[in-house]
Amino acid sequence: MESQWSHKNRVYPILSCFSVIFLLYLNFGGNIKIPILWQQHLSFVGTNSTRFVVSDDVGEESSVYVNGWNSYWLMEESVWENSRFRVSKMMKRGAQMGMTVCRTWAFNDGNGPNALQISPGLFDEKVFQGLDFVIVEARKNRIRLILSLVNNLEAFGGKGQYVRWAKEAGVNVTIDSFFSDPTIKGYYKNYIKAIVTRKNSLSGVKYSEEPAIFAWELMNEPRCASSSSAPVLQAWITEMAAFIKSLDDKHLVTVGLEGFYGLKAINRSSVNPGEWAASLGSDFIQNSAVENIDFASVHAYPDSWIPDADMGEKAIYLSNWVDSHVNDGEYVLKKPVLFTEVGSSFLVNKQESYDRDFFLKMMYDKIYESAKKKEAGAGALIWQLLIEGMGGYGDRFSLVAWNHPSTYNLIIEQSSRLRSLFSKSKTNRKLEQFDRC
Repeated sequence: MESQWSHKNRVYPILSCFSVIFLLYLNFGGNIKIPILWQQHLSFVGTNSTRFVVSDDVGEESSVYVNGWNSYWLMEESVWENSRFRVSKMMKRGAQMGMTVCRTWAFNDGNGPNALQISPGLFDEKVFQGLDFVIVEARKNRIRLILSLVNNLEAFGGKGQYVRWAKEAGVNVTIDSFFSDPTIKGYYKNYIKAIVTRKNSLSGVKYSEEPAIFAWELMNEPRCASSSSAPVLQAWITEMAAFIKSLDDKHLVTVGLEGFYGLKAINRSSVNPGEWAASLGSDFIQNSAVENIDFASVHAYPDSWIPDADMGEKAIYLSNWVDSHVNDGEYVLKKPVLFTEVGSSFLVNKQESYDRDFFLKMMYDKIYESAKKKEAGAGALIWQLLIEGMGGYGDRFSLVAWNHPSTYNLIIEQSSRLRSLFSKSKTNRKLEQFDRC
């Protein structure tokens, strides 16, 4: 009798709680935020030399090699209730393909539609709640996010918007002043602080405490208008990476580089897609070697970067490009190398699907070989995935993966074989522990 009464004592408060929540929902509908009471358990991702690692409940490390994708549009589609289903579907389909990391924009600066930062330090809470939703949906599907913090390009405001804000405030600046002007750096630091210290309105978890965030990315594809600004970019990376770490020491930080070698990297100049690549102020090795940069980021676009080359030339270029960066990660930087954008056009010729799959398979095979050896080639993220009816976000590298069976199967195969390696290594460790007993 006593145990039954004890059981009822536990059940009644729970039922009462849910009854109150239900009544509030009936009365206020979408105007009340019902807190999320349970979330998927995830570990924070760290690094151990050239590998990504996660720790289990007893502190034992396991290597992680990434198969992932880009969907830059997630926050924008999460602002309004009637479009959030697209984000939920993309997360669910990504997880079904075995992918574990998604890279997306955590910025939209200026006075454009659905801008997050309307002016320096002024944010649209509705848009911020959209980003909250993205993070919650990611965690629900056991996806981790790389959140990029500003664009080098004009889209969604970019560094040009910061420069315009400074000019409006009476500061005499040029486009490369983004990396050096104290006023602009102050704007950017305030933005970082607002993002990193944000408390999710849906889950109640601070972004700095959120394991569904894989990493912070300083900028999407940083470039300078003049190669003479290279030292300024290097100093900016050093300063901003340290600033993020001062606010959040749990998450990884990366730059967001395309991977071009700079003017001083003479012995690697032949790896670049052309002489133009060394004149953009960035340098893969120097920029990635900064102490508070945890892993190196690289992009790969053979169709864009060497458009006049034939298929064979592009294949040779891509092979050298991947090998060079993985080797630099392994032997020079001693950090993981993640290919955060891998894009190949499928509008080039009648063999478009084969071309795209050929380059993607080459990338996947090299990552798999690196994973087998536990080397620095830590993963690749395809650019970019959409769901049906989202042509407005598309470019010539975008696709709805499940509408392209050969590419879809490649993605699933890569996820499967990386997961198999990961599972095998965990099983072997358990067997070794058993043998020691």
